[in-house]
Amino acid sequence: MMFGLMDCNNFYASCERVFNPDLNGRPVVVLSNNDGCVIARSNEAKALGIKMGAPAYQIKELVSTHNVAVFSSNYTLYGDMSGRVMTILAEQVPEIEVYSIDEAFVNLSGIKSLQKLGTSIVNKIAKGTGIPVSLGIASTKTLAKMANKFAKKYPAYKRVCIIDTEEKRIKALKLFQIGDVWGIGRRLASKLEKQGIETAYDFTQLSGSWVRKNMSVVGERTWKELQGESCIDMEDIAPAKKQICMSRSFGKMITDFDTLSEAVSTYASTCASKLREQRSYAASLMVFIHTNNFREELPQYWKNIVVKLPVPTADTAEIAKYALVGLKSIFMEGYRYKKAGVIIMEITEGAQLSLFDNIDRKKRDRLMEAIDEINGEHSNKVKLAVQGTGREWRLKQELLSKHYTTDINEIMTINCK
Repeated sequence: MMFGLMDCNNFYASCERVFNPDLNGRPVVVLSNNDGCVIARSNEAKALGIKMGAPAYQIKELVSTHNVAVFSSNYTLYGDMSGRVMTILAEQVPEIEVYSIDEAFVNLSGIKSLQKLGTSIVNKIAKGTGIPVSLGIASTKTLAKMANKFAKKYPAYKRVCIIDTEEKRIKALKLFQIGDVWGIGRRLASKLEKQGIETAYDFTQLSGSWVRKNMSVVGERTWKELQGESCIDMEDIAPAKKQICMSRSFGKMITDFDTLSEAVSTYASTCASKLREQRSYAASLMVFIHTNNFREELPQYWKNIVVKLPVPTADTAEIAKYALVGLKSIFMEGYRYKKAGVIIMEITEGAQLSLFDNIDRKKRDRLMEAIDEINGEHSNKVKLAVQGTGREWRLKQELLSKHYTTDINEIMTINCK
C-alpha cells in the first residue's frame, strides 16, 4: 500500500496571486473573518516574521514598510480554486480522499513509477490552476504527511518527496520533531518531551506496551503508522457530520432584533443547505447570541437555547422559522451583540413523520431541490425574505479581492498595449 498527500502551498495567498501576477515575489497575507488576524502567509511574509494568528493591527508597520499585500478572506474564490485543484488531481490517480480545502490523500497502490507520477501531478496542477502544490508519498498516511513536509521545506525534492525504503523512513523520523507529527497534539507532545522524546524516531523506539498504557487509541495508531504499519484507510465518502454549525462575528455590533434575525435566519438557511447536501435531517437546533466580551466597559450577555423540531427536517423555511422562535425567546433589549450562531443537532438519516403533520413534504422536498439547483454551489440567488440584505451585519471585508472564477462581472481583465 502506498499513499500520497497533496497539499497546496500557502493556499489562500497562492489563490490571490493566480489572478494578480504583480503579487509574485511580494509578501502576501490573508486575514480572518472581519479582517481580524493573519490566517495565511506567502513565504515572503513568513520571512518578514509575520506570525500566523497575528492581529492585523499589530503588523501595520511591517505592512507599510515592506509593501505587504493584505487581503480579506475570499472563501468563494478559494473554494472554487480548491475544486479545480481536486478535479485535476482526481484525473491522475486511482482514488482520492479530499481531506481539507487544500489537502487530499491519494491511493497510489500499484503505481510503478511513483516519481514520474508525482512530478506529473504537481506540474499539471500548477499549469492548470497556477497553484503550487507539494506531494509526499509513503506506505502510511502519517508518513505521507511527513514526506509532504519535506517536499515543501527542501527545494531539492522539486516538490515531490517519497519515503519508500526503510533507510529513508528512519532518516525522516530522526529529522522530524515529535510536535510536528500528524496526530500528536500540543498536550501529548509536551507529555512525550518530558519523557525525553524529541523526534518521531524517539517515539517509535518506545515499547508498544508503554504506548498502549500511556496514550490514547489515536496515539497508538500514530505509533504504528510511523513504524510503517498502515492503520488509516482511504475514505471514499466523508462521513456525515453529526452537528452542523454556522456562526459569524458581525462587522459591527447589533442592537435590534430585526437585524439580528436576518443574520440568524441566514445561518439557519446555510445549515439547512448543508443538511441536504449530506441527505440528512435535523431533529433539533441550538441558537446562541452574545456580546463582545473584549469590551469590558459594555454590559455583557450570553445566551443559548435548544429548540426541538416537531418533525426531523432539512427544509430551509422550517429550520429558519424555529431558529427565529429560539432567537425571540433569548433576545434581550439593551445589549450590543457581536456574534450569533445556529447549530443543527440530532442529525438523522431519515425523517419519521408526525400523525398531525399537515405539510406536504414531497412538495416541499421538490421546492428545496429546485432552490438548490438554482443557487448552485456558490450563489445565493433564491433566499427567504427574512434574510434581508445583510448590509448591517455582514463581515467586514474591506480588502476583498474579486470573485474571478464565479462572477461574470468580476472576471479578470487584461490591458493590451
